[in-house]
Amino acid sequence: METFAPNSRVAVVTGAGKKRIGQVVARALAERGYALALHYRESHREAEAFREECTASGGTAELFQADLADTSAVDRMFDQILDRFGRIDVLVTAAAIWTPTPLESLKPDDIIRHFQVNAMGTFWCCYRAGLAMVNQREGGVIITIGDWAIERPYLNYAAYFISKGCIPTLTRTLAVELAHRNPAIRVNCILPGPVMMPENLAEHERIEALKSTLLKREGRPENVAAAVLFLIDNDYVTGISLPVEGGRLLS
Repeated sequence: METFAPNSRVAVVTGAGKKRIGQVVARALAERGYALALHYRESHREAEAFREECTASGGTAELFQADLADTSAVDRMFDQILDRFGRIDVLVTAAAIWTPTPLESLKPDDIIRHFQVNAMGTFWCCYRAGLAMVNQREGGVIITIGDWAIERPYLNYAAYFISKGCIPTLTRTLAVELAHRNPAIRVNCILPGPVMMPENLAEHERIEALKSTLLKREGRPENVAAAVLFLIDNDYVTGISLPVEGGRLLS
């Protein structure tokens, strides 16, 4: 276990186990000097490889496992993080599930599972981190990850979109609640567009997605990481939802 300097800043990133947006965000935070609490659910091998990458360059990173659908598991994870680091300066909630299902095939359990992870899981992570930040003179920053397409949903992801649609509302709500308790706490949301499309996406769907942006090209997870750093750095922004989608909402 790496030695942790008590005056170090600590960032928690959920969904950092796989090579997706969470890892790219975590890498950017490590480069800023943050000690990392990296959440994963099942992909321990990938998460461990990423942790070793972070520590090889002299940083501090620890893994924390939890199924975000289980609030008791989330509580246990945040207890472990606070026992290890003593504080939380930044939380980025990149964990989510998305399972394509035709509307006719949806079952109640499909809806419930998406809400448990994407809505309740995100909220409870923010809740636990926020209450820790309330007791810190410096407060902290919470950044939730939503989805641009809650404004223009596409087919076969009804359970995903209605669960992700909660994210901007919980962001604004917690911005109000937490700032009331400590005005040094800010809560914002990022709404990514086509910055990391699934590898198994059909080529015609990929082409159509890119044509639908004003910039006519795919973004990169680094675009989301840059937005995270902006929202950390700009201390007069709170309660917003920032699209990072190449102008797709306008096209």
